[in-house]
Amino acid sequence: MTTHTTATPAPAAKHDTTPRGLVALPENTGRALATGGGALAVISTFLAWTWTSAFPGDLTVYGYPGGLQVLVLIGGALTALFGLASYGIKGLGWLVPAGADSSIKLAALGTFTTAWYTILAITIQLGGLVNLEPGAYVAAVATLAALLGALALPFERPAPETADPEDTAWEEFLLGARNARAVMKACFAPGTAAPARKIPAYAEILIIVAAMAVGLLVFTYGIGTEYDELFVGFLITAGFAIGALSKAGLVARVSAVTAKHRTVTMIGAFTAAAAFPFTQSDDQYATIGVYILIFATVALGLNIVVGLAGLLDLGYVAFLGVGAYTAAMVSGSPSSPFDIHLPFWASAILGAVVAMIFGVIIGAPTLRLRGDYLAIVTLGFGEIFRLAVLNMDGTSGPDITNGSNGISSIPNLNILGFDFGQEHTIAGFTIARFANYFFLMLLITLVVVVVFRRSSDSRIGRAWIAIREDETAALAMGINGFRVKLIAFALGAALAGLAGTVQAHVTYTVTPEQYQFAHVVPPNSAFLLAAVVLGGMGTISGPLVGAALLYLIPAKLQFLGDYQLFAFGLALVLLMRFRPEGLIPNRRRQLEFHEDAEAPTVLSKAGA
Repeated sequence: MTTHTTATPAPAAKHDTTPRGLVALPENTGRALATGGGALAVISTFLAWTWTSAFPGDLTVYGYPGGLQVLVLIGGALTALFGLASYGIKGLGWLVPAGADSSIKLAALGTFTTAWYTILAITIQLGGLVNLEPGAYVAAVATLAALLGALALPFERPAPETADPEDTAWEEFLLGARNARAVMKACFAPGTAAPARKIPAYAEILIIVAAMAVGLLVFTYGIGTEYDELFVGFLITAGFAIGALSKAGLVARVSAVTAKHRTVTMIGAFTAAAAFPFTQSDDQYATIGVYILIFATVALGLNIVVGLAGLLDLGYVAFLGVGAYTAAMVSGSPSSPFDIHLPFWASAILGAVVAMIFGVIIGAPTLRLRGDYLAIVTLGFGEIFRLAVLNMDGTSGPDITNGSNGISSIPNLNILGFDFGQEHTIAGFTIARFANYFFLMLLITLVVVVVFRRSSDSRIGRAWIAIREDETAALAMGINGFRVKLIAFALGAALAGLAGTVQAHVTYTVTPEQYQFAHVVPPNSAFLLAAVVLGGMGTISGPLVGAALLYLIPAKLQFLGDYQLFAFGLALVLLMRFRPEGLIPNRRRQLEFHEDAEAPTVLSKAGA
């Protein structure tokens, strides 16, 4: 007789739920090490890091931080402040409403990265460790100690996935990678923010003013970085600092205040932007500023089409070209085929109207298409526009646009006797040509922001959002989908044309090469769409921030040479992988990508 026995399965290993850090140090020791390391990193910036001024930024001075030392000082100060706040010191609780541990880790990691990047840059450029002074060694040890202490702070580890006995080696490797990623995600996960106590309205407005002042300071510093190493260090420090403040819950707290006072926030933002030219000693960075505003304004117009209505437009830059060519032809340029010189207000209205007419002409027969088919049609329109203006040279076609030479010698604007091409003195500050156009473009941007805000909050805006979310359901509810989409297309085209009328005068010359689908220099259709997606579709501030980054970063990464677009593209891929909703998403879209996030009590009409 044969006896069959069944093996009893081994009991599953019990998951250890005791909170512990990544580094095997006691919690008190790790917290003290992180706080003290941050403070020591601040002290190290007042020491010399190298003996020669051959390295940019002059890091040879005692008692006065310079160049990359300033960034390490900021990171060390944030690490120390978060560490002190974690001890419950009175007066620092407002800094960490969602808890301090995750913010300490990110701040310490950012400070460590910036300090060691600087030390490695000094060593490589100057030829060895012999070029380092004691301050560099102190910074290296201090930031490493702060990082180790921060990683020793305890956190609740997630239950690991168990392996199947039949898994292959590759499957076991992937399982281990998933478990490690889950642990790292839990390590940097923020806590639950404490309820905000009620403060007076004037205090909330002061918070908004402070936030705008900090934003202006960060933007001015970033755009004014004078050498490549400093800009890379700025990106590292700014990225980790914003991440740390977000993990601490401070960004969400400030965002709630700005959402409560939207009009005050908008006024404060434009006031801070208007102060930018007064922070510059010359017109060099005002040039970048005015081009960023042109790019951002067109991106915001595209956000109506893509972000609100959900229409994928790959030829949007053509509407910018329509407005620019229209303004150039009636500007009194000697290259224009028409002997017309209209005032700016008339040319701006004409450019917007002509662009809107083109939007209606293109949209009427094509907006019954959806998705990829609509994208292909709009891409074709963009290329047709570029080729059409290229061939209207009197040889291949009628003599209207002067072909590849474009319309040149476009005169500077003169509005009510104010010549935009001349320097002017305002309150003791000298404002040059590009600063003049910066203020004009800022006014145009304000108009576009108001139009976007009023449109998104209107009945037609709610219809756009309904079409974007589910067109079939919207049609079933009685919304005229074709009419609604055509209005979005026409309005977006008009806003792009309005920005184009200013661009024509800023650049002096309008040529077909400026309006391609993809090019190294924005604005072009690919960069415009990337600005909307990167910044956050359906929001006001998202495309503005996205456009600023997409214009500024490639301009500052020119030292990479042939690898510039590779590095830039890799950064975009990583960002879309880890933050697909964009840098400043609306709440509804954020919940679509992160289902485990806590849903808000109330969603606005635009999902913000």
